[in-house]
Order: sequence, then C-alpha cells, then structure tokens
Amino acid sequence: MKVVILAGGYGTRLSEETDSIPKPLVEIGGRPILWHIMKLYSHFGLNDFVICAGYKSHLIKRYFANYARENSDLLVDLGRGTVEHLNAHVEDWRVTIVDTGLDTMTGGRIRRVRSYLGNDAFCLTYGDGLAAIDIKALLDFHAREGRLATITAVPSPGRFGILSIDEQNCVTSVQEKPPNEMGYINGGFFVVEPKAIDVIDGDTTSWEREPLQRLAAAGQLSAYHHVGFWKPMDTLRDKRELDALWASRSPPWTF
Repeated sequence: MKVVILAGGYGTRLSEETDSIPKPLVEIGGRPILWHIMKLYSHFGLNDFVICAGYKSHLIKRYFANYARENSDLLVDLGRGTVEHLNAHVEDWRVTIVDTGLDTMTGGRIRRVRSYLGNDAFCLTYGDGLAAIDIKALLDFHAREGRLATITAVPSPGRFGILSIDEQNCVTSVQEKPPNEMGYINGGFFVVEPKAIDVIDGDTTSWEREPLQRLAAAGQLSAYHHVGFWKPMDTLRDKRELDALWASRSPPWTF
C-alpha cells in the first residue's frame, strides 16, 4: 500500500524555520518531522511513500538522495572514484518525490500524483503533524466500512473546522472553522480509494473543502475516531513542544 504525504506548502506560520527549508524538513529531535511521520507508517509495515512536494522541493529530493550517505560510515576510494556505505543505518523505504507545483492546493497535489498510486486504496496524510495512530486499526476500519474515503476524526482544540458524524460513523458534512463550536475535526491520516480522486477538480482545489464535502454529501466519507495523542506543527511553539516530548525519551507518537 502506498502512503501519500502532502509536503508542498509554504508553512508561513512557521516562517522562523521555513524561510530556508520546507516545513516537512523542520527537525524534531534532530530528524525532520517528515521522517517521524514515515517511521509511524513503517512501524505498521507501510514502506512505499509518495511525497507531494512543492515549496523548496529540491531540498526534500536532496535529503532522500543523500539519506544513505548521511546515515552510514563511508569508504571513499578517491583513485577509483567510488563511495561505499559501511554500517549503513537506513530504513527499507521506497520514496517517490513528485514536484506537484509551487502554488497547487492540497487536492490538486493528490490529483497530480494519481499515476503513481495504482488501483488500490492508499494512505494519505499531511507532512506537518504527528499522532499515536494505530494505522492497522485505521486500515481495518476503512475496509470494514467500505466507503471511498476514511478521515481520522480527533477532538477539536477549538480552532479548526468541524465534522458532523452519524451513528454509522459516516461523515454527513464538513464545515470549515465555524465560530464557537466544538466537536471532532479533520486530523489527517486518511485512507482513500483511487475513485475518490475523481471529486477533485484541479490544481486550485483544496482537499479539505469541496472534495471532502462532496464525499460527505454522497455518504462516502467514514470517520475513524482517535482520542489519543495528536498534534500539528503549525507554529514555533508547537515545534518546541514536540522537541520537548522527543527529549523526554518517550515521545507519544512512537510505538
């Protein structure tokens, strides 16, 4: 199964870091947050990633192109012009990095990588949030519910859009940031059938708006409830909190 990671935005609310690097490469405990997200999926046996890059995409490409070299001892034979990796500490990951455009919206980015996804369901998440999600349970739930897409619903901290969910765990509406209302919100960590991409119009389409609203209206969006640890990295304060959790040596997003 493929794992699609949205990693192309500007990250303007974290400009202290993102002036020089894309947000998914901002480090938590010395490793990019993107690496932490991939480690979560890898723990559950998902090692085939498609990264939807955009802003400073060349740095994401460079990170993975040099990954083995940076995480190994090296034997450099200057005479032969060869480099051998010694004691390599690398994950068994297959990473496809696609430049999906500088100003493409999230839905457009998903549409642009469709040719890399095949005909099976795929996981989808954002490249700037961490959670203690049981990915196997999420996948089992998606298969059992049988809808075109599953969204992970997390308790609202009071500043995000609200999901309306019926007794059959079906999302009936998606409302963007309503005032003075609490409930469950979009926590990312989707499972999506390829047919769901058909509801995305083009590059200017945000996945969180018309596509999710259309799926909800058609009764094709399930909600997997997650009440454990979940935290997006939107601000420098969020980054510092995640750094502190990592330094505690028992970060809640690791298994």
